[in-house]
Amino acid sequence: MNQKTVNSWAEAEKINQPLLITQATRGVTTAGSPYMSLVVQDKTGSMEGKLWDVKEEQAAVAVPGTIVTIVGEVLKYRNSLQLRIHNVLPVAGEYDAAAFVNVSKYSKEFLKGKIDASIASIRDEIYREISQMCIDRYEKEFYEYPAASKNHHDFLGGLATHVVAMIELADEICLRYDVLNRDLLIAGILTHDLGKIIELSGPVLTEYTMQGKLLGHISMMQSIVYELALTRGWQDSEQVTLLRHVILAHHGQYEYGSPVLPMVAEAEVLHLIDNLDARLNMFEKMNETVEAGQFSPRIFSLENRSFYRSK
Repeated sequence: MNQKTVNSWAEAEKINQPLLITQATRGVTTAGSPYMSLVVQDKTGSMEGKLWDVKEEQAAVAVPGTIVTIVGEVLKYRNSLQLRIHNVLPVAGEYDAAAFVNVSKYSKEFLKGKIDASIASIRDEIYREISQMCIDRYEKEFYEYPAASKNHHDFLGGLATHVVAMIELADEICLRYDVLNRDLLIAGILTHDLGKIIELSGPVLTEYTMQGKLLGHISMMQSIVYELALTRGWQDSEQVTLLRHVILAHHGQYEYGSPVLPMVAEAEVLHLIDNLDARLNMFEKMNETVEAGQFSPRIFSLENRSFYRSK
């Protein structure tokens, strides 16, 4: 039985192994035959596949969020690999779905060390203490949650991985531009996306929660910062006002969900760093599935463009 990981599959490979179903859609061909489109994954990646002439007993097994045995082969279609699924079977024994989720390339210990050091490096007491309170409040989830339900850093530990990368970029930029208040920028990076822990359902089959859909992580997080500042009497300080502004403005534009536009340099830089790291992670994901010398499929989150992977 083939037990190779999804990211190592090659064209013409035969597949017979347990995988997590993340999406399942039923359809009918123009000839009237039923089929299913499935997205399956392990901890290294995911792949779409088609199950033609699907039987009811197969459809009953192919439920999103379940581990099943997938029998099939890998094909190349429009320069991308996909599965032709021959059968979907119940698995023998029990599997933990978390073992089939994409994971950060960095350990929790490594990420936590980076986060703790960055908080300790903040000189301003208010920025440092508010950052520490926010991280303490959501520490367990912070190192488990993805940074998004899809598109970028959508893996176990993705949120902390994204934040650490942003901190490293910010430090390089602050060395070049002394106009920036590093304390505000680092505090903003540490706190700006923590609201996603409320907005998203978790690291496995991540979906938007009711609060996430109705309120959004931006508004929820600036409210949490204000709530924590109240406990120390800091709610009207310039530091807390600026930190709330940086959080509110970090998507950069009204149409992308920011209720205000960046009006301090640190808010503008945080927005740019956030976008840069997110987009580069999408290119990293693209390179996992596109061969050198080939073009990718259109990537919706990158303006629906197709990109060439150089040799």
